[in-house]
Amino acid sequence: MDSSVAEQVEILGTILQPSKIALLLLGAWLLWFINNLAKKLADRLMLNLPSYRFLLLQSVTLFSFVWYLGGFYVLVVGVLDPPKEFILALGGSAVVAVGFALKDVAASLIAGLILLFDRPFQVGDRVSFSGVYGEITSIGLRSVRIKTLDDNLVTIPNASFITDVVSSGNSGAMDMMVVVDFHLAMDADISLAQQLLHEVVITSPYVYLKKNIAFTCKEIALSDRLAIRVQAKAYVFDVHYESAFCSDITRRGEIILARENIKRPVRS
Repeated sequence: MDSSVAEQVEILGTILQPSKIALLLLGAWLLWFINNLAKKLADRLMLNLPSYRFLLLQSVTLFSFVWYLGGFYVLVVGVLDPPKEFILALGGSAVVAVGFALKDVAASLIAGLILLFDRPFQVGDRVSFSGVYGEITSIGLRSVRIKTLDDNLVTIPNASFITDVVSSGNSGAMDMMVVVDFHLAMDADISLAQQLLHEVVITSPYVYLKKNIAFTCKEIALSDRLAIRVQAKAYVFDVHYESAFCSDITRRGEIILARENIKRPVRS
């Protein structure tokens, strides 16, 4: 056997000692355990301090990034302690091999760092991306997790957000604009309908009254007939109550429009 090859095998045997591997696995488990503990602590704090929910979510995301990157570096260098010569000899071929095998993962890792500092959206934001709408629950090293309004958890690779368009509804704020549509007949009393709907909106328990409430009207083609679309635009005080806010306005709006005999579109 060539002396250089034998030397590398000997170095590899020194690095991959059972005791070092066991210590490496223990260290990896410790990294996971502390990160998981930090997330649980943040969840408890969010229950007691709801106004700091976004700050806590963003802090624990940043902590996970730094903790895993720094922790794995310390484990590899501190536990395995590979000599520089071995790293230089093995590094070139390993980088090429791993690069081809994990190019998508590497792209997502780099994209994750870009997302963390460029911040097109934050943990807690309501976003729309490639037909998926929901709340950002985590921004990880490899992927972003979105919880939809149907309570489904969607995982999207970080790299996808670098090239595609993503829309954020609240951009780090707790409140968010919600738009609710109502359709009226062409000869309906639009002014009265708008007054009634305004009363419905301002009396909702979910409305954020520090921001303006607006209404827009537009003539549209609804199925086989013309109609007036009235859009109520108001802010919900917490994005968690978006669906409840929409349902409340729709339910009470339909009741009051029917009670006041506001004409609605009918099939011809």
